[in-house]
Amino acid sequence: GTITVIYEDAADKYTVVENVPTKQYARTIALDKATHLIYLPTADLEKPDPNQKGRPKMITGSFQILVIGK
Repeated sequence: GTITVIYEDAADKYTVVENVPTKQYARTIALDKATHLIYLPTADLEKPDPNQKGRPKMITGSFQILVIGK
């Protein structure tokens, strides 16, 4: 996955600052406005079964929170 960092130059003007690589399936859940840290929950998933619909199952014990910031 990737997070695109965008700066608001003005009310109607935005600039892409950078694209930050993340772990596959990571999702943004929280932004700390004071520290500008982003928290993303994710987990490792089982290898997908081509005959099964939907998302693969999470591997037990692999849940983690990624913290991204400068």
